[in-house]
Amino acid sequence: MNNKIDYSFEFFPPKTAEGMANLREVRKQLAPFKPEFFSVTFGAGGSTRDRTMESVLEIQAEGYGAAPHISCISSSKAEISELLQAYQAKGIKRLVTLRGDIPSGEVSSGDFKYANELVQFIRAETGDWFHLEVAAYPEFHPEAGSAQKDLDNFKRKMDAGADSAITQYFYNVDAYFRFVEAAQMVGITAPIIPGIMPIYNYTQLARFSSVCGAEIPRWLRMRLEAYGDDLPSLRAFGVDVVTEICAKLAQTGVNKMHFYTLNQAGTIRQIIEQLPA
Repeated sequence: MNNKIDYSFEFFPPKTAEGMANLREVRKQLAPFKPEFFSVTFGAGGSTRDRTMESVLEIQAEGYGAAPHISCISSSKAEISELLQAYQAKGIKRLVTLRGDIPSGEVSSGDFKYANELVQFIRAETGDWFHLEVAAYPEFHPEAGSAQKDLDNFKRKMDAGADSAITQYFYNVDAYFRFVEAAQMVGITAPIIPGIMPIYNYTQLARFSSVCGAEIPRWLRMRLEAYGDDLPSLRAFGVDVVTEICAKLAQTGVNKMHFYTLNQAGTIRQIIEQLPA
């Protein structure tokens, strides 16, 4: 087990009691890695608001660091203020602060248009109470007009008061390094934590990647496609690929990694346990 890296793990809020029970077991399996925090996502337009809070409070009650995602699309300032007060009252100290996805068919975007506006609002409402994480895109946000515009947007979020950033997942390590270097050149010194996506299923991964703008390199795509329905072999190969990415990051001094778990633990355990101590 690699004890030199601070890990964090992202969950989505389960819809059922069975899902909640499964997530408790997943947390138990990931607990030996002493995570800095577990984060819980927030559905488009706040569609999972109550389930997000329920999951976060359960994680906190178990003694772990807990970080709810909070997104501003389709939300009013009054709604966000109410949510912030609720989290403060429960002693939550960290937020993953996002613009969020626009729900299908949505017309009104609420009082906020961009994540930097949400960061600024949270700072105005709560001061330094929360540690604020924001999103970063090593391969550029899919809506960005150019790499420079994407970097400018990222800097606006950091300048608005974010403490650190978590990247979208990537399979090209150089993209992460180039992004960090570009951020440093415009004066961003806060930690930029790499987001890590294990490979469970090629069809699912391709769908996620087409939406979020993460590139699956051609060599990797063709290898994954070649496995067809042989999921055990695909996942074993995926463990090797992602372990190598994490090892390269660690070798260059990266000491924090954030895993997108999809509410599963086994593959992630394999990856972390294979990393050099």
